[in-house]
Amino acid sequence: MKYARNRNAGRLCLAILIILMITAGTAMAENETESSPPAMKVLKMPYAFYNDSFGASVGFVYGATGFPQPQSYILGTVIAGSNDALAFYFLSRDIRIPHTRRLFFDVDLALSKFGTIRSYINGNPAYTNEQAGSNDSDKNNYIEGRGDDNFVRIKFKYLLPIGGGVTPKIPVLDRGLPAASSSDEGSWNPLISGRTFLELRPYWREQIISTDNGDISQKTNGMEFSVYRDNTDFARNPSRGELMRVRYTRDWGWSDSSQPYEVADFELSKYFSLGSTDKFRQRVIAADFWTADALSWDESSVQDGQKVYHRPPGYLGANLGGLFRMRAYPTSRFNDQAVVYYSLEYRLIPEWNPFADIDWIKKHLDIEWWQLTAFAELGRVSPDWNISDMHTSMKWDAGLGLRVLAKGMVARIDIAGCPEGYGVSMMVGQPFMF
Repeated sequence: MKYARNRNAGRLCLAILIILMITAGTAMAENETESSPPAMKVLKMPYAFYNDSFGASVGFVYGATGFPQPQSYILGTVIAGSNDALAFYFLSRDIRIPHTRRLFFDVDLALSKFGTIRSYINGNPAYTNEQAGSNDSDKNNYIEGRGDDNFVRIKFKYLLPIGGGVTPKIPVLDRGLPAASSSDEGSWNPLISGRTFLELRPYWREQIISTDNGDISQKTNGMEFSVYRDNTDFARNPSRGELMRVRYTRDWGWSDSSQPYEVADFELSKYFSLGSTDKFRQRVIAADFWTADALSWDESSVQDGQKVYHRPPGYLGANLGGLFRMRAYPTSRFNDQAVVYYSLEYRLIPEWNPFADIDWIKKHLDIEWWQLTAFAELGRVSPDWNISDMHTSMKWDAGLGLRVLAKGMVARIDIAGCPEGYGVSMMVGQPFMF
């Protein structure tokens, strides 16, 4: 039954991907009738890395910016590891739906099989009297085994006809940064500046871990409802302004979902430009605040004769650790009912670009700038949303990052340390507002 479910999930993901690619092609054709878009930039190259989930691995990535429309991009990668791990990831951003002016969609899709997958949830027999993932939990309180992790998320975004959304513009770039003439200080008033979106994102995810005591699965499907405001000069790498999102997520317990749940969260990112100097094209202080609460945490129902709490899976809801928040810690190292998180980054883009004069890099990567980053993070999960409790015994980490704009896409490598060890993150896009 496990493999049948995985095959069905794979077929569903593949069908959705084919439909979206056809839609994207139609959108490109329509856009070309309106105006001639700038030249598309294509990234395609092999790469190699090592981690516990994949072992020694090789992969191939293909990405395109300005495709299928000037404001959008797509990225896909295939990875094979030495411990029989295999994964396919695809994402797209800001594709306008054909025959509409204000409706866009984003896609995140993954089909993956890991040699080793770890989850900080209850089930480790050595820690029967401790809640795994809690703020005071032991770092070794997790379950681990071979596993599959598949998901599909499709976000539909409606751009409101207010502020900068009345006549939206694509920023004019100079070597990968907004030209001075296209920058705008903006206003906190959404009726005056910035782009405001109403967002709807259906999602499905299934994670199965095979342990010595049997398979442990966490399955969910549901919907996110959110309001998102982009009041920055360049959302892919802001130098000033703010990003804000208010979101409500619900799983109704339909289909094969493990249990129903509700989560509300709020995030605010703020960017302060320190201007340029003779040595640096851009100097920015970036700050982020995020909080979430699983509203249904204490609710329960009876399923198959057992009491089931209405709580999100460990990889969703109020959690810290991984690629985006508390990067020194493993993915979802901390998860509970509520969370608070703070991050501060100092970002520098040097005037000197050593990659500009290397023909091979210019041809295959076209790195328009590189960025050095120092960052610190502070956060805590809690059994209830209480301001005083969430600001005691907080976890922290600090690190350094290297980011580049390659073929119009931001790629980053962050290395961070904490009292429990260190972590290395490699991802597309800046860490805030994922």
